[in-house]
Amino acid sequence: MSLGTIILVVVVLMLVGVLPTWPHSSNWGYAPSGVLGTVLIVLLILLLLGKL
Repeated sequence: MSLGTIILVVVVLMLVGVLPTWPHSSNWGYAPSGVLGTVLIVLLILLLLGKL
């Protein structure tokens, strides 16, 4: 598997995990989506710099 495929799978899993649809995750607030946003910004910067 290529690195891009692995990153795509991880990002999709993180998107599913951020959704507050389960009762135990309803009080987490903005923390999961903030982490996902940070990861996406880092991936975008790496992609623009050609390091990915």
